[in-house]
Amino acid sequence: MKAVVLSAGQGKRLLPLTARSPKCLLPVRDDAVVLGLQLHTLARCGVARALVVVGFGVERVEAWLDANPVPGLAVETLYNPFYGSSDNLMTCWLARGAFGEDVLLLNGDTLFDGAVLQRLLDAAPAPVTIAIDDKPHYDDDDMKVSLDERGRVVAIDKGLPSAMVGAEAIGLSLFRGSGPKLFVDALESAVRRPEAMRQWYPSVLSHLARTTAVETRSIRGLWWREIDSADDLADVRRDLAARARR
Repeated sequence: MKAVVLSAGQGKRLLPLTARSPKCLLPVRDDAVVLGLQLHTLARCGVARALVVVGFGVERVEAWLDANPVPGLAVETLYNPFYGSSDNLMTCWLARGAFGEDVLLLNGDTLFDGAVLQRLLDAAPAPVTIAIDDKPHYDDDDMKVSLDERGRVVAIDKGLPSAMVGAEAIGLSLFRGSGPKLFVDALESAVRRPEAMRQWYPSVLSHLARTTAVETRSIRGLWWREIDSADDLADVRRDLAARARR
C-alpha cells in the first residue's frame, strides 16, 4: 500500500505563518509538524511507502524529510511546478504514476487519528472508498457529499445545496483493485477541460460516481481536523495538547 500526500500548497490563509514555510511544516504539537504527524500515522497503520507532492517551499520540505525519517516508511517527493496557479486536481494528475497499485490519497492539511485510517482500511473491498463525517451544519469550506440510499456518493462539491448534503469528505480516499486506474482515467479526462487548473480532485470523484460505485466509510466519533485558517490551527494545537495530557 502506498500513500500519496498532497502538500504542494502554501496555505495563504495562514499568512504570515506560511510566508516562508508551507502549511505542511507548521508545528502543531511541540516541534511536531503537520506532515510529520501524517507520516507517523501512516507508518503505524502499516503503510510502507509515501509520495509527498511538494511545491511551495520545496527545499524546506525536502530538508525536513531528510532530517526526520519515519521508521518503517519510505518517503519520496514529487515536485508540482504549478502549485501557485492550480488546485489539487492538477497535483493529483502529476502524481498519476503512483496509481499503479492500491493507494491512499490524503490532503496535506488533514490530520487524523490512526483509528480513522484503520477504519477506512478495514472497509469492505471496493475500487474507490472515501472517508466521510457528518455534522448538523456545513460551512462554505466543507467538501460536501450527497449520498444515495446505500451510502454511495452521488455528488461531491463545496457548493452543493444544503438539501442534498448528507456528509462531508475529510480528504482521505482509498483506491483498490481497479480503482487506481479508474481514477487516473478520470483525471486524464478532467485535465483536458480548461477549468481543470482551478478544480479540486473531488470533482473527479463526483464525475466518476456517475459510472462507478464510489463507496463511503463513516468515521463519525473519531478525531480528525482540517487546517485552513489560523483558528483551525489554534483548535488543532489545543486538541493535541489536551490529548497529550490524558
